[in-house]
Amino acid sequence: MLLLAGLFLLPRLGVALMMALFIALGGFEWARLCALGVMESRLYAAVIVIGFLVLYSVQVWQPAFVLAALFWVVVAPAWLWFGLNAQQRNALIPLGFLVLVPAALAMVALEPRDALLALAVAWIADTGAYFVGRRWGRRKLAPSISPGKTWEGALGGLLGAAAYAMILSILFAGAQGTRMAAFLGAAALLTAVSIVGDLFESAVKRQAGVKDSGTLLPGHGGMLDRIDSATALLPLGALLVPWLKNTA
Repeated sequence: MLLLAGLFLLPRLGVALMMALFIALGGFEWARLCALGVMESRLYAAVIVIGFLVLYSVQVWQPAFVLAALFWVVVAPAWLWFGLNAQQRNALIPLGFLVLVPAALAMVALEPRDALLALAVAWIADTGAYFVGRRWGRRKLAPSISPGKTWEGALGGLLGAAAYAMILSILFAGAQGTRMAAFLGAAALLTAVSIVGDLFESAVKRQAGVKDSGTLLPGHGGMLDRIDSATALLPLGALLVPWLKNTA
């Protein structure tokens, strides 16, 4: 609710400062998952916030979105395929910037409605995956990383996102075939990337030997546990939304 209120009620600078708070918390948790000490983790979080504010001020955001999208579409799936282990913690330290900063910039760059509509892809996909996975889930998607996820659940999430995309297409672009295909393709890609983001954060926690990224929200884990899918989805969403608007 705080996020939604901030998106729609705050000016762009206010949204940027809210994002700075979120990534400060996420940066601290990421540093702890990389086995940095408390003081080092605070410094790491401060550097991430400074980097974000510098990029926000110069407003050269597109390269950050492209780099993050390439990471989540190409590099992260390959990394998950070959395995993520404790020996790779040093490589994860600089990666925190690519995970957190472009996603925060995307929240500022996108119009509030567009940001909400993009995030809804992950929320709907997660909901569909949960219910379909509980009812029909048999084949494990990534048993060594997240034993609860199944291929059937992923398919359920994809179908839910596809239905959502069809509704958006009809509302904003009509039911014409090529336009709906564009919305469906974007939804499928965003859903796949959101799953990768979820799995990647689970792999980072696994190499750190912890169940949750932090204790910020008692019973619900830390900040990273709440934004794992969004960090992957938002930079790609910032690239796809303008393209979808041009098809409408």
